[in-house]
Amino acid sequence: AISSPSIAHGPASKKKLLAFVCFIFGISDKVIRLNFGQKYEIKLAIFSVLKNQIRMKKAGIVVLLLMTLVSCHNKKNTTKRTPTIIEYEIDSNRVKKHLYTLASDKMEGRATGTVGIEKAAVYIENEFKRIGLTTFKDLETYRQTFTFKNRSTEKEITASNIIGVLEGRSKKNEFVIISAHYDHLGIIKKEGQLDSIYNGANDDASGVTGVLALAEYFKNKDSNERTIVFIAFTGEEMGLIGSTHFGNGIDAKKYTAGINLEMIGKTPSFGPNTAWLTGFERSDFGKIIQQNLEGSHYQLFPDPYSKYNLFFRSDNASLARLGVPSHTFSTTPIDVDKEYHQASDEVETLNMTVITQTIQAVARGTESIINGKDTPTRVVLDEK
Repeated sequence: AISSPSIAHGPASKKKLLAFVCFIFGISDKVIRLNFGQKYEIKLAIFSVLKNQIRMKKAGIVVLLLMTLVSCHNKKNTTKRTPTIIEYEIDSNRVKKHLYTLASDKMEGRATGTVGIEKAAVYIENEFKRIGLTTFKDLETYRQTFTFKNRSTEKEITASNIIGVLEGRSKKNEFVIISAHYDHLGIIKKEGQLDSIYNGANDDASGVTGVLALAEYFKNKDSNERTIVFIAFTGEEMGLIGSTHFGNGIDAKKYTAGINLEMIGKTPSFGPNTAWLTGFERSDFGKIIQQNLEGSHYQLFPDPYSKYNLFFRSDNASLARLGVPSHTFSTTPIDVDKEYHQASDEVETLNMTVITQTIQAVARGTESIINGKDTPTRVVLDEK
């Protein structure tokens, strides 16, 4: 129709033909009139407008294709760059198993140098092996065995710290200790007392349970830049015997921090989802933990029982005396605890939720230290 000779005829025929063609191709004749005015050649006008529309459509298609390709490329890259993140939690069933085993009557109160504590030592060794920890330094087993003289009886006692190691990645020569003592008071017979086994569920089977749970937690995460040394100390109740022996054989400068767990089975005076830390003011260790716990609904407070001098009454003190920022986590309101050093310190008096949540909080709170991001200041030691 555009090439028809009838185009050359009068204005009326041109306008009709123009209207018809514009209708067929969906073009407004006003567009042509605006672009070419009254002096237009209809063939040229229609051709130009169609060509421009085709260009615009082609350009739109190209842009759309490019946007689609970029979007797919970005999605492909995003998929490649986003690693799979696995959040490990503390296994409450495993926590319960550890606690009930270590605080059972079969362990006979776990007094240092007895058959009962030997049973506990075997259990801890087997757990270290199951988890996949290695031995400490040149030790052939998980045991660091030594002898010492009982101050009360003057008898020689053979005892063992149980030590497992999870080697670090980029900072394997920098060490972080996670510890608790696995000894307690044993069997004490008193007139009129039906139960003579001092099970030490809270003191300190709860703490050893934490050490075992944290060993498995960090082993599964496999992200510790610093080497973690997990220790179940012996002889704490007899005067920090095991931790003192361990401290005598290390280069304290290589030890970044000490994380000690003691009596973590009861709700603190601060309320649920809280714990307290001994020697809070002696380094910035506690402040690092507080920062890491922000947003977790769990809070850490300074030790509220300053009159008891608790910083020097648990195994952290043996390392602190060497300059290591070593502190003890606890949850027990020690000033009103009726089970402390009593035969009534049984599993049934403890809160499993408190234990599990506290272990989880310790894992989160100390992770930046274990991963090498934070280094606590050396401890300030002024014994009272």
